[in-house]
Amino acid sequence: MKKSSICLALASILLAGPAVVSAQGGAAAQAGAAAKAGAAAKGRTVNITGNDTMKYDTTTITAKPGETLHIVLKNVGSMPKVAMAHNVVILKPGTDASAFATAGMTSRETDFIAPAQKANVLAATTLAGAGETVELTFKVPAKPATYTFVCTFPGHFAAGMQGTIVAK
Repeated sequence: MKKSSICLALASILLAGPAVVSAQGGAAAQAGAAAKAGAAAKGRTVNITGNDTMKYDTTTITAKPGETLHIVLKNVGSMPKVAMAHNVVILKPGTDASAFATAGMTSRETDFIAPAQKANVLAATTLAGAGETVELTFKVPAKPATYTFVCTFPGHFAAGMQGTIVAK
């Protein structure tokens, strides 16, 4: 990989840093109330981290059928995004997760989800590079089941970057 590509990727990450917003008095209270209402609409938040050892820190999520989950994935690793990125892809029951991950290995333009496998996806985040956070909100299907979630970045599923959502 060329040094210029890595430098460009790192510069993009640094330039896209967090925005700072300040509010005073009643505006702060209104903003806080709006944030709480927005969080309630998003459902229960589940925080997951991914790292350079290709592991999620949370591998089992228990949910109620029909519950809305807001999954927040933070990549706490340090490697460049082109070499090490993570996502959360929730699969429909009955999907062969290994075959799914293998099929997507050459599909960089679709976050390593093979277009032919898209029908097997319940929900997915985009890829998160080092220091980035990605989110998804989805409603767990009404049918009690176990739903596998995986990281589709090449080699990560095989290294064990996977988990389950148990809806019961």
